[in-house]
Amino acid sequence: MRSATTTRPRTRLRALARLAAAAVLAVGGALAVPTGAQAAANPYERGPAPTDAVLEASRGPFATTSYSVSGLSVTGFGGGVVYYPTSTSEGTFGAIAISPGYTATWSSLSWLGPRIASHGFVVIGIETNTLLDQPDSRGRQLLAALDYLVQRSSVRGRIDAGRLAVAGHSMGGGGTLEAAAARPSLQAAVPLAPWNLDKTWSGVTVPTLIVGGESDSVAPVASHSVPFYNSIPASSEKAYLELNGASHFFPQSVNTPTAKQMVAWLKRFVDNDTRYEQFLCPGPSGLAIEEYRNTCPSS
Repeated sequence: MRSATTTRPRTRLRALARLAAAAVLAVGGALAVPTGAQAAANPYERGPAPTDAVLEASRGPFATTSYSVSGLSVTGFGGGVVYYPTSTSEGTFGAIAISPGYTATWSSLSWLGPRIASHGFVVIGIETNTLLDQPDSRGRQLLAALDYLVQRSSVRGRIDAGRLAVAGHSMGGGGTLEAAAARPSLQAAVPLAPWNLDKTWSGVTVPTLIVGGESDSVAPVASHSVPFYNSIPASSEKAYLELNGASHFFPQSVNTPTAKQMVAWLKRFVDNDTRYEQFLCPGPSGLAIEEYRNTCPSS
């Protein structure tokens, strides 16, 4: 895939790809856990070599724990729950803030917290200031939650403040686009069934994966997800996953295709882990997938 930011020049990605290829050859074609020069080339690789089975399991390789954040103890958002790996031997982790949708609370998406954290991330699932907050407000709250994580949370020492991401469902997905546009230093954004009255996101340069549902009647993909994806510059890293027959509410219960692609996207762009490139280019297929678009270079 194309280089996403100026901090990841193409020459660096090619060097990492050569190292990954060497590791594959060293084990007769099977992916290997990075060691030596490969690990030194990317100090943010976390966990074993990825496989379909690892990404499709209900939990990743890291044990996790969590704690609740009172809305009275923070500013800019309504509190929530922080999930994080218990390991203290892996160095720092990237972090992601996730927003629920209109009239919903974090409990509607809470399965995502431990699942993503178990792949080596600190996750904060937020409660919004009010249940009726619009996308622009939810975007600001996502950024406030990230600021809390890296500046004031009890796990701030476990977080690399330069490797942050945002995600959200429905109006939280629209807020994810708002946050990505407002803070281009973010490493990844994942709007899920996003809703926003603004259809043009030409200012988004953050690597963005949009996941939509084919049968969404609340934020139909033809008037939301697809225009959002098309409006992000072709020069940016972006992908669009449409789930076959899925309604607007597919993120509110365990959804393996969503989790698999979301984790792969975060690992690739927050951790700069090129081992996950295989899941993005050419991308997922099968009965659960209606469509997948990306900015992978043509073969």
